Amino acid sequence: MTQAEKEQDNGKEKEKEREKEKDKEQQRGVKRPIAPPAIPEPVQEQIQSNFVVVIHPGSRTLRIGRATDTLPVTVPHVIARRHKQSGQPRYEDTWLLREGLNKPESKEQRQNGLKMVDQAIWSKKMSNGVRRTPVSAEQCSCLNKFSSPSNIDEINDLPLSKFHPDNMQALYVNPSDCYNIHWPVVRGQLNVRPGPGGSLTAVLADLETIWSYVIQKHLEIPLKDLKYYRCVLLVPDIYNRQHIKEVVNMLLIKMGFSAIIVHQESVCATFGSGLSSACVVDVGDQKTSLCCVEDGVSHRNSRLCLAYGGSDVTRTFFWLLQRAGFPYRDCQLSSRLDCQLLQHLKETFCHLDQDISGLQDHEFQTRFPEAPALLYQVRLGDEKLQAPMGLFYPTTFGIVGQKMTSLQYRSQGDSEDPHDEHYLLATQSKQEQARHTCRYANGGIGELSELPRGCGSGGSGGGMQGEMELGPGQGECLMGSAEVDEPLSAHLSRKTAIMSQFESKALGLDKAILHSIDCCASDETKRKMYSSILVVGGGLMFHGAQEFLLHRIINKMPPSFRRLVDNVEVITRPKDMDPRLISWKGGAVLACLDTTQEMWIHQREWQRFGVRMLRERAAFVW
Repeated sequence: MTQAEKEQDNGKEKEKEREKEKDKEQQRGVKRPIAPPAIPEPVQEQIQSNFVVVIHPGSRTLRIGRATDTLPVTVPHVIARRHKQSGQPRYEDTWLLREGLNKPESKEQRQNGLKMVDQAIWSKKMSNGVRRTPVSAEQCSCLNKFSSPSNIDEINDLPLSKFHPDNMQALYVNPSDCYNIHWPVVRGQLNVRPGPGGSLTAVLADLETIWSYVIQKHLEIPLKDLKYYRCVLLVPDIYNRQHIKEVVNMLLIKMGFSAIIVHQESVCATFGSGLSSACVVDVGDQKTSLCCVEDGVSHRNSRLCLAYGGSDVTRTFFWLLQRAGFPYRDCQLSSRLDCQLLQHLKETFCHLDQDISGLQDHEFQTRFPEAPALLYQVRLGDEKLQAPMGLFYPTTFGIVGQKMTSLQYRSQGDSEDPHDEHYLLATQSKQEQARHTCRYANGGIGELSELPRGCGSGGSGGGMQGEMELGPGQGECLMGSAEVDEPLSAHLSRKTAIMSQFESKALGLDKAILHSIDCCASDETKRKMYSSILVVGGGLMFHGAQEFLLHRIINKMPPSFRRLVDNVEVITRPKDMDPRLISWKGGAVLACLDTTQEMWIHQREWQRFGVRMLRERAAFVW
């Protein structure tokens, strides 16, 4: 027998022995270990960032671009609509003008605000320890009233209204042409109002036209290809749920994006700046919003929206220029081109640096369609410092009888979402309901029961998982604690009166920051917020603003926190980025994170479930 045959026989014998062993084990009932089958991991759809469009709509500027773009496309958020019939009256949304300016008390209020501004300028010493010498408007006026312009070139040929209807050159439409001018967003909200083009349907149509135009022309994406693209939409911290629902429906159904993420501007600002926690101060053109963000979640109770911004500073600067004998005497706040000029002058001349000398000579040009370009000389004093200080003394804006402060109220409910927080509240145990009777009076639906907890209410209650609540030791921000035996009707009346009084007041920017931080739950959270005050938006881009705001925060913060906070820091240009682009950049970062994959709302899901998807998928409590 050969060696190969021997090995073959041995192998057969071993196989027989193994089979015998198996038979014995089965007879004894011994179970052999079974290897688990290989289960493939669920394949997660890989999101390609260049197929994600990030949209950040503002009151005056739209920022839109792919998530992979270094910078977004930035265009005025305005549209010109040609009249459908000749002879129709023109309609134009105002820019710098607003309600509440022509009241009998407006002039007196402006003067009182200016007195407080002058006192603040005098009380803060310059870096050399000397107090600033004030410059009166009369000193400038005596010199400016003799100033006359000089021609610098031939007739200017700025673009007129010779363009296709509804395109984005609306700011340069000739006022005599048959166009209506609409700004679809005002003070961070959709510009729904009486009058032509003011219905919700018309405003949404304006948004769709503007956004579609920019996507096609600037991003070079055909609208028929949007089914391959996703969208990240940035919304204000204090938002109108009905409006957000309609805009999401427009993006997914009418424009045809395949999926969408909705997130808040303040949280995206922290993503864009690389901060984990911050008190985000967003100073825009028409509104200023504040919110404390901790680890990607905004504290609901710290959200404030102030109904003033950079355009109010521009209008106040114009008032101060007129007091100083502004040589361009035909300037009107009702003119779009004059508003652009005033905006440019504010950005060029204004500052918050006390060390800059008061009395200085300046030059500026006017370039208008079908008119010669003119060069003006103007001498200015403290006007350049007084105007931006209006953000800290809002009475200088002269706005009377308007709601100046907004808080985040609880949802009023939606018929398409029957299992929302109100459903959860209604199905709580009797014990829970009794414990929250004072908090959720009238079924928990009326606005009186929806005060933020830091402002006199009890909190978010059931169904609001993930909300940042205030601790029981937190004092009432707007009103003292109610007496135990106080009747419910009296308590609610007191809430109504105090809320009405609070919302009619315009808090200065520094006081609003302190209020927002004070509404946080714990001292540790407050310490974090004082250590990282992030200023974004274009409304506070003045030279010296960072040092000025820091000085006011340190001087006004509670003495108890001065010992706890190691370092108060105001950040105005994180990573040397343009503060106007930080929130958009944060939206682009958000689109690329693996952790956001569960936040996408797909078109088919929206068609089937509607607004319920926002409650389920939004990264903030809807």
